[in-house]
Amino acid sequence: MMASNFLPTLEFAKQLDNEDTLARFREEFYLKPGSIYMDGNSLGLLSKRAEKALLESLNDWKHYGIDGWTQGNHPWFFMPEELGKKLAPLVGASAEEVIVTGSTTVNLHQLVSTFYQPDGNRTKILADELTFPSDIYALQSQLRTHGFDPDTHLIRVKSRDGRFLEEDDIIEAMTDDVALIVLPTVLYRSGQILDIKRLTEEAHKKGILIGFDACHSAGAIPHYFSEWDVDFAFWCNYKHLNGGPGSVGGLYVNRKHFGKMPGLAGWFSSNKEKQFDMEHTLTPAHSAGAFQIGTPHVLSIAPLIGSLEIFTEAGIENIREKSLKINQYLVDLIDTELAEMGFFVGSPREDARRGGHVSLEHNEAARICKSLKENGIIPDFRAPNIIRLAPVALYTSYEEVWKVVQILKKIMTEKQYEKFKNEREVVA
Repeated sequence: MMASNFLPTLEFAKQLDNEDTLARFREEFYLKPGSIYMDGNSLGLLSKRAEKALLESLNDWKHYGIDGWTQGNHPWFFMPEELGKKLAPLVGASAEEVIVTGSTTVNLHQLVSTFYQPDGNRTKILADELTFPSDIYALQSQLRTHGFDPDTHLIRVKSRDGRFLEEDDIIEAMTDDVALIVLPTVLYRSGQILDIKRLTEEAHKKGILIGFDACHSAGAIPHYFSEWDVDFAFWCNYKHLNGGPGSVGGLYVNRKHFGKMPGLAGWFSSNKEKQFDMEHTLTPAHSAGAFQIGTPHVLSIAPLIGSLEIFTEAGIENIREKSLKINQYLVDLIDTELAEMGFFVGSPREDARRGGHVSLEHNEAARICKSLKENGIIPDFRAPNIIRLAPVALYTSYEEVWKVVQILKKIMTEKQYEKFKNEREVVA
């Protein structure tokens, strides 16, 4: 619903910036002059604090060598747990339930290998047809490892319109032969938020474990995984959490599962006090730390130290409040300025169902994205026809959003996009 006081003017955008309580955090980030960054849902920008934290870890290596594991500004041995404590409030969990480790797909493999325990008739995994392909590849792989055919044992809930999922359809698919459910918190194309609480309750009523891929929600919207009794979750830290390209991922395991042997064990699965006993019998940590596998990638974790400081100061509830407001402002501008040019908002209109980005559909999306880049706007393309635009609460201004829409209008009026091929680049 359009904001009641909305005006499609530059003056109104500047007014909103003047009222923005998070505006001061914009100065924390490296913003490229002459460019407007709208792709924070794919890769967040570098903050000065993240840079400082990385340089401090390099300095610890420089001065301490191997003693950097237990000495220096941020001892490496305890870094995954310390960052888990900082991440926990963002996903609604206790410190012991969150660990920084692995990557999205590695963590999914770890969690499925742990919690997928086919028994009798319960042998299938339930997912959806709109989820990110990497999750599907991992689930297919896990089924093959257990000797099952993914064509028959991986259920993918259908979308009614190609954009959204209906919770009723997912619940209907929770049949007696399902052993595990893995779903996204936010759909990566449309930005739809699923009703995590309801889906978890329904899964548990039917005796099914359920986990969530929070890649497109962590750092953008608050979660309450512990309160909702979610079994497990996993996410990347390089999108809304601004941890940098290849940043180490995060995972959550509900404390009721502590003590369960990890499906993929390694020496960092150990209880910290036992790890260097070098025994051939694993004593797993009684925390999410048990689901680590190998040595932490220290230099890929370090930027999160600085980045999460910003999140602690800003507060995830405040971030969500601005995110909703600035995304609604973008939608209002699209409706007012671009609707007659063939654009369609493919994201949910309701606040409660929309994540941290707006999905803008157009038949010439690939060409328009290239033209946007030529005009200094960094968008994101998803086949076949989606321009994803992400006004990020911590560093995007309302004036920038206004300018993006004006440039889109100019591109379409002048047909600037026609010089490009309507196909994606190697990296979209």
